[in-house]
Order: sequence, then structure tokens, then C-alpha cells
Amino acid sequence: MRTAPAVAGARVTPERSDRPRVADAVYLLPLRTAEPADRETWRYLSRVVRVLDVVVVDSSAPEVADVHAHHLPPGVRHVRADPPPPGANGKVVAVRHGLRASGHERVVIADDDVRWDVEDLVRALRMLDDAEVVRPQNVFAPAPWHARWDTGRALLNRALGGDWPGTLLVRRSALPSHGYDAQVLFENLELVRTVRARGGREHVALDLLVERRPPTTRHFLHQRVRQAYDSHAQPLRLAAELAVLPLVLTALARRRPALLGAGAVAVAAVAEAGRRRAGGRRRFPATAALWAPAWCLERGVCAWAALVLRAAGGVPYAGTRLRRAAHRERDLRPTAGTTDPRSTT
Repeated sequence: MRTAPAVAGARVTPERSDRPRVADAVYLLPLRTAEPADRETWRYLSRVVRVLDVVVVDSSAPEVADVHAHHLPPGVRHVRADPPPPGANGKVVAVRHGLRASGHERVVIADDDVRWDVEDLVRALRMLDDAEVVRPQNVFAPAPWHARWDTGRALLNRALGGDWPGTLLVRRSALPSHGYDAQVLFENLELVRTVRARGGREHVALDLLVERRPPTTRHFLHQRVRQAYDSHAQPLRLAAELAVLPLVLTALARRRPALLGAGAVAVAAVAEAGRRRAGGRRRFPATAALWAPAWCLERGVCAWAALVLRAAGGVPYAGTRLRRAAHRERDLRPTAGTTDPRSTT
């Protein structure tokens, strides 16, 4: 998770609202920061807690968690969790801890940089009437250069089925008692595949665009190869990404710049199709698709770097290595309901 600036000022008080609260639903926020989260985070949670229960699962250092506990808005439940064990995905461990600490059927899981509009949040919870897991889409706000760069990826994903956001909604009953595996890197894909392996329905809500605060430039750069490693859970995508660099080098060796230009135009056209899907033009700027070729070239390089990491034992993660990006859905079917519910790894 990203690190936010320190808290300043007094405790945040939730605004009053006449909106009725949503029953049997919880907003679950896994939180682990090196510095205390900023006041804007608490203002945001004060809006969310007006309409549904909020649980913050805090695995920050004790002194940071103490600050969080003091500044949380009234009504927000603060649950402390130990740091995850080596080899485990910290977000998954926190989510599983939060699921044990709350008994709500409808669960919103959101990173600390996600900013739901309350109206959209209520609408998304209604979508769980017809699906077991709902996958919204993210849009960066504000959008510095690296957020626009990553938006190229998001638009390509939208064109090809749907992007992977920092927030999901799931029915608790759609998950096995243990939740989902914590020894994977691509935790959102693992959660969705676990639900589908148990017969659950997934709804990709392309028209549900949720704001996300961009990471720092340093964090963005640090994540490039790690995010490319996620494709090891999607073989066809991985093959396409590994093909990018050889194709570019071949075109350069044969002095065929027109081929590179045609490829860039094709990639931008696909991204533009993603921008136009489900009302995306209202939220993504007209120039957004132009960043997709640059992202595609970057991913072509990082895909090979991720392949090297896999050969070395996995991607570095919290002082250890995670080898598996996510399980195949068919491999989850025999064990989806049989894992020890008290296991954290």
C-alpha cells in the first residue's frame, strides 16, 4: 500500500445525512502504512460510514496504528492485526482477518487509495443481488503523467474484458470459510477465481468508475516489474506481452519503422475502444488512449524481467519471494471449500 503524509488536526466528525444506512454490508479497508494516513482519508471514511459499517484492519506498526485509532471518525471500527507472516500477501491476510471480525454478507474490499462516490457505492451493493462478486473500474484523480501512463493499460483492459481495480464487492457466502489463498501476488484475480470456482457469478461493471488516488512516482516505478508478474496467471496475456519486445527489435533490425507506427496506431485504437465502452468517454480524457503504446512497450520489457524473476524463485515481496501470481480456476475447484479456515498463509 502507498504511504500517506502524516495526520494533522483534530479528529474527523462524520457529516450528517438523511440517507438510510445499507443493512448487512461492510466496507473493509486493509491498512498498512509506514507513516500515519492523512486527514483526507479520514474525511472520506466519514462519508462512507454514514451509509454502511466500516472496518479498518490495521497491520501498521503499533505507534502508527495508535495514531490511526485516535483519528478515525466515530463509528469506524479499528481492528489491529499482526504483520503478515513471510511468504503471505499482506492484503489478503488483512482481508481474511476483517472477514472473521465482521459478520456482514455484502463486503466492499478497498485499498486505502480508493475513493468511492457514495451513490455509486450504494448502486454497486445492489449489483450483489444478481452476482456474487462485482468488479468495478478505476479512474485516476488527479492524473499526473504516470497515472496517465497507467491509464493506457486500464483502457486496453477495458477493451478486452475489464480492468482490475483496487476495490471489489463480494458476498461472504460465495467464499470458502478460509477466504482465499494468501500465498499469491495477484490477490484480486485469486479472489474472483475462488468465487467462480464455487459456482459464483462475476459482474464486470464497466460503467461503474471509481476514483483512485495515484501513487507517488517512486512507487509507480517500483511496481512496474511486479505488476508485469501478474500476467503469469494469464498465459495468453503473458504470451502476447512477451512477443512485444521481439517484434519491436525485429522491426528495428529490418529498418521497418512503418511497422512500428502501424503497431502503435493499432494499440491506441484498441485503447480508444476501451475508452468508449460503457460511457468511459465521460471520465477518461480524449488523449488517454495515446498513452497505451508507451505502456505496451514498457510491459514488453518488464514481461521479460518478470520471467527472469520467476526463474529466480519468484517476485521479491516483503523480504521474501512470491512465486505464484494466482491459481488457475480449475485448480481451485476441488479445494475451494476444504481449506483450514484458521490458516493465514
